[in-house]
Amino acid sequence: MMRDIAVVARDGAASLERIGAVLGAAGVDLLGGGMWERTAHYLVADADAAARALAEADIDVIAVSEVLLVPLEADVPGALGRLMRQLDVAGVRLDVQYTDHDGRKVLVVDDRSRAARALGLTDGPDPA
Repeated sequence: MMRDIAVVARDGAASLERIGAVLGAAGVDLLGGGMWERTAHYLVADADAAARALAEADIDVIAVSEVLLVPLEADVPGALGRLMRQLDVAGVRLDVQYTDHDGRKVLVVDDRSRAARALGLTDGPDPA
């Protein structure tokens, strides 16, 4: 199952360079992500290997979280707002949102099952 790994990135580009090098050397592919407010979030297929490699390099992992991968029509004005409205109406707390390399929304939420139901998705494993 895909997971989001949140990593301390205090030094901006220098931190991301180091994180990328460590994960690359460990064979961990970054399938989406970004950085804001000195925290990097990356979508990974092997969160255990990622967390282990980062810990061995003394890089602080903040959290490893399950995600919900949601297709979103690209270039359709208002699509993101409509998606978020469904979560809001269902009372789902959204903690993290970004796009993966396949154009899907990566969501870290407080209740993955409720979010999946609200969006009309099954709550099974996300496709790789």
